[in-house]
Amino acid sequence: MSKPVSNLKPKPEAGDKPKSPAKPQSGDNRRGAIAGLIITIVILGVGWWLARDLTAASKMQDCLASGRSNCNVIEPAR
Repeated sequence: MSKPVSNLKPKPEAGDKPKSPAKPQSGDNRRGAIAGLIITIVILGVGWWLARDLTAASKMQDCLASGRSNCNVIEPAR
């Protein structure tokens, strides 16, 4: 007669070290780093755009507050 096959894992003995979990593949680490880099670049881009826009609005408001009537920005010819 054959012994019944059991799906149970054998109990570790007192001197055995527990096995460490498998290391994640390096592709997973790169994917997270690239996603973080992209998010950082987007946040910096939005911040740069917002700073320029607020600076322009502040200059326009200062011009209008000083009583001037022609506060349009004049671009020099290239």
